Amino acid sequence: MPQSLTCVYVHIVFSTKNRVPFLQNDDVRKQMHAYLASLLKIYESHAIIVGGAEDHAHILCSLSKNHPLSKIIGEVKRNSSKWIKKKGTEYLEFQWQNGYGAFSVSSSNLESVRKYIVDQKHHHKKYTFKEELIRLLKKHGVRYDEKYLWE
Repeated sequence: MPQSLTCVYVHIVFSTKNRVPFLQNDDVRKQMHAYLASLLKIYESHAIIVGGAEDHAHILCSLSKNHPLSKIIGEVKRNSSKWIKKKGTEYLEFQWQNGYGAFSVSSSNLESVRKYIVDQKHHHKKYTFKEELIRLLKKHGVRYDEKYLWE
């Protein structure tokens, strides 16, 4: 085959460092989500939806064949951290956590993951981010040691 053709979808989750609720302001959170989506475009990864809560973000996107996932996430987090610090003194200490969770999504499950991300506000009335992440890790069969999940 003379060309590389891909169709890879991924659900990415990461929190603010120590889950500090920096994204409480709805307007700033929406701006952050839009900015995260714009950063993905730089790395040829199309955001289907970006959402989350006051202390974490969820991204559902198609993954570029030309850039490794770890580089994309690292650059998205680095640039969005710089961006939000310009929003005001209350954001000067903003940081994302070091790690992330990334889960493959089949084309047939795109809509259910999209709805899951849209429903974050309601979802977090029942579960904390910690509970949510552990559920995602278990659902996807990811091995983990809980003492290394949190910072």
